[in-house]
Amino acid sequence: MLSGGLFVLVVIGAVIAAIAARRFLQPGERPAVPPIDAPRSDNPAAFMTASMQAVIQKLREQEKELEALHRAERERAQQTERLSEAVTRNMPAGLLLVNSSGLITSANPAAEAALGVKSLAYRRYSEILGNDSRLTQLIRGCLDQGRTFRREEVEYLTPSHELRQLGVTISPILRGSTDDVNGAICLLSDLTELTALQKQIHMKENLAALGELSAGIAHEFKNSLATISGYAQMIRSEAERGSEIREHGEKILDQTRALTHVVTEFLKFARPLDLADEQVALRPMIERVLVEVSETVPGVPLTTEGEFTEVSGDDALLRQAILNLARNAAEAVTENPAGGRVVVRGEIEESGPMRGQRITIADNGPGIPPESLTKIFVPFYTTKANGTGLGLAVVQKIVVQHGGTIEARNQPQGGAEFILWLPIVRESVRVIDSVHAHP
Repeated sequence: MLSGGLFVLVVIGAVIAAIAARRFLQPGERPAVPPIDAPRSDNPAAFMTASMQAVIQKLREQEKELEALHRAERERAQQTERLSEAVTRNMPAGLLLVNSSGLITSANPAAEAALGVKSLAYRRYSEILGNDSRLTQLIRGCLDQGRTFRREEVEYLTPSHELRQLGVTISPILRGSTDDVNGAICLLSDLTELTALQKQIHMKENLAALGELSAGIAHEFKNSLATISGYAQMIRSEAERGSEIREHGEKILDQTRALTHVVTEFLKFARPLDLADEQVALRPMIERVLVEVSETVPGVPLTTEGEFTEVSGDDALLRQAILNLARNAAEAVTENPAGGRVVVRGEIEESGPMRGQRITIADNGPGIPPESLTKIFVPFYTTKANGTGLGLAVVQKIVVQHGGTIEARNQPQGGAEFILWLPIVRESVRVIDSVHAHP
């Protein structure tokens, strides 16, 4: 538009100059054009031409100045955009922007890592997160009702069926000064490792408390059981065979044996573990364990797959933990009409600050009841008729003492799986002392 205006002014100036020249000049005479910077006032045509040229020159200078200002503004806008993208891309917290239609318009790498999904942009959040998940419910409440959720903790199951603990803050994006919701901002933090660490600390505190308790009562309890068992044996030996007194003595002995077994298992769980520091080759050790389990629970195929390496730890204790889990899995699939199977899978994890060995023991049995998932590692909790409830608690203690973690969950296709993670190079872990357990 500015260039067009300049062209019109030039044309008008040229026409006026031609008319003035024809009116004031004689035929055959050539007009004298004064310099632009000093036009003569006695020649109106020349004066007007010079003035128009001066105006045009000034307009061109202003056009250049405006162009420079626009260029600087564009550069500032691009620099701000690049800075915003860099901040969003490198921020440690996950960021999701969801519009009012439910589409994810923006997601940074931290959000993709926390959710375990790549390429989140322009996909519907309910399809990515699961229509019935807690995170989907929070985002839906923000979009539908304009609610703000601060520092929520939710459980999230990734597409690879890995359970994670996420810290979530969600706030609505309002349209102008109105209360209409135009979208939602979702900040995500992966709290899985922190939650696992808190569980380990809580478990160590419980172990210390149980150790102090057992140190005070175990000795007297076992002495009392020995006394009861002695008197029961005397009653049984003095009573006639087949008499009611002899039968009562047998029942007393059976109960004392059962109580002695419980006390022994409890002491194994509560007393400190003195871990050996040796290199444990996992594959041959696991193969020996599976042979032993197949002899105890015949008819159930047990196989290994994946990668196994050496870890630093106690061979006997790690063997005890894996033997307990493999035997439980084999016993759980014995009643499967389609045929039970147990698979021990290995995976070496190179990512993260520590290299680790992941061991998954999976079966195709009935799975773990949902109400028991959060309790199976609690001491004395059992779903077996003759169980003591200390087997999995001892397994968890062994894994934690090796600096690892253990998790139980149900598989989508059915059956349960226990996932152990052990550091390949074990750091020195302070032994939990039954008496001197306070930090």
